[in-house]
Formats: sequence, structure tokens, C-alpha cells
Amino acid sequence: MSGEPTEGPAFYALGHGRLREALTLLHPPYTAWHLSYFALGAAVAPHVYVNRLLWGLAAFALAVGVAAHALDEIHGHPLRTSFSDRSLMIAAVLSLGAAVAIGIAGVVWVSPWLAPFVLAGALLLPAYNLELGGGRFHGDIWFALGWGAFPAFTGYFVNALSVGAAGVLIAAACMAMSIAQRRLSSAARDLRRRTASLTGVRTTTDGSSERLTVQLLLAPLDGALAVLSLTLVLLAGALLVARL
Repeated sequence: MSGEPTEGPAFYALGHGRLREALTLLHPPYTAWHLSYFALGAAVAPHVYVNRLLWGLAAFALAVGVAAHALDEIHGHPLRTSFSDRSLMIAAVLSLGAAVAIGIAGVVWVSPWLAPFVLAGALLLPAYNLELGGGRFHGDIWFALGWGAFPAFTGYFVNALSVGAAGVLIAAACMAMSIAQRRLSSAARDLRRRTASLTGVRTTTDGSSERLTVQLLLAPLDGALAVLSLTLVLLAGALLVARL
């Protein structure tokens, strides 16, 4: 039997200290992953506008990278940071407000058709992260829609200003990828945060045995998530370089 797990709260957790905790709070691999969806959507649009791409990435970085993760941390401090709930809420409100401001500027300067996207984003984020409606918006499908399909299709639409097959397909692909991410990360999170002890031995066909530990079970999950996050960033970067 293994004792209480000594694993950190996430594979990318950097430890204690304000700066390290702040960086951990951003969930860098996952933030980069979901920003890649916006970039992938932009990359398949008929034309890529660099200014729209950059402002869109900034808006999603503020909303997903800061606001959503700050609200997550308020629920029991799963990353074990020392930030107070008040400071986390202030960070969430300010960053979401800044993201919405960027969206409103897009409505004014790019197209009024962006208004539904701004409204959807402003509603989806608190509904999911604050588990409103009794948590009915905090499931796999809502995660895949809000964190996968939505940024991808927004990236496409903000450049194309129309609905096209490429935009729908990239949104569907990113939605499917988000479901895979959710299943991997949920399993890893459950092992890391809810396992008090673990008992078991794996016996292989050649007769050798291996004691099961949290670290052993986490390794393939964390490894897959880390590689996939890097893969999405590289893929999005390659497609944008090809288009620009």
C-alpha cells in the first residue's frame, strides 16, 4: 500500500511563492492549448488578419487563462495557491471585463456580427466555472463546446465574417479534441487530488510484478496531456506561418 500521495496539484505546478503560484494559476499548457484552437480557426479562414488574430488571442488569454482559472481556484483552492478568494475574484472580474472590452471593440471596429460571440463568451465562462444552475453547465459537452468549439469557430469567424464549412469542421475537430483532453485530465485530477492511498500489484504475462502507485498511474496521463498541449501549439503555429 502506498502512503498519502506526494504528487503536486498538477504536472505543471511550480511550487510555492507568489510568482510561481501566479504562473501555475494560469495553467500554461491548457491555456496554450485552448489559445491554439482560436489560432487554428483563424488559420483555416479565407484570409488571416494579423490584428484580429492578436487581439482575439489576447481576449481569450484574459478570459480562459486568467478569469476562468481564477474562478476555478476559488472552489477549494485545488492548485493550493495562497491567493485569497477576494484577490482571485478581483482578478477574474478584471480580466473577463478586459476580454469583453476587446470584444466590444471588435463589434464596433470589425463587425456587429461579433456581438453574439462576445455575449456567449461572457455568459459561458461564469456559467461553467462557477457551476451555475446546479452544475448543469459543468460537464464534458459544455467544456468541449465552450473551450473547444467556441474559440475555434470564433477564430474563424472573426477573420471570415461568415459561416463556412472550414469553420464548422475545425470547430468540430477542436470540440472532439477537448473531449479527449477532458477525459485525460479528469482521470489525472481524480488520481492526484482524491487518492488517499492505493493498493495493488500488476502481474505481467512473464511473471514479473509491479506495485501500483499514484505516480505510475499518472505518468501516461500527464505525459499525454503535456505532449498534446505542445502538439496543438506547434500545429497552430505551423498553419499560421503557412498562411501569413
